[in-house]
Amino acid sequence: MSNTEGSAGQAEISALRELEAALGRLIQELTLTRGRASEAEAKSAELAEIVKRFTGDEGEAGRLLTRLQSLEAENADLRARFDRGRQGVERLLARIKFLEEQR
Repeated sequence: MSNTEGSAGQAEISALRELEAALGRLIQELTLTRGRASEAEAKSAELAEIVKRFTGDEGEAGRLLTRLQSLEAENADLRARFDRGRQGVERLLARIKFLEEQR
């Protein structure tokens, strides 16, 4: 019986390590995505200023700025989702570490 229990324990440890590695990759991807979102926000602000300076048609400038604000709101929503996802991943990692310490 101890051999079967040992195999099951090794399989669990292996699975936990794979899960931890996958979660690490997910955190890395979330970090990269957050950086890209920050760059997009900066470019968006720059474009808004350019549109204000160079658009002769106030209506067009207004439409572009409205679209820009919509995209910024969407970006904020996505950031919040990423933050919630990151928190979930961090909780899972804490659980994995706890389980590994129990062995």
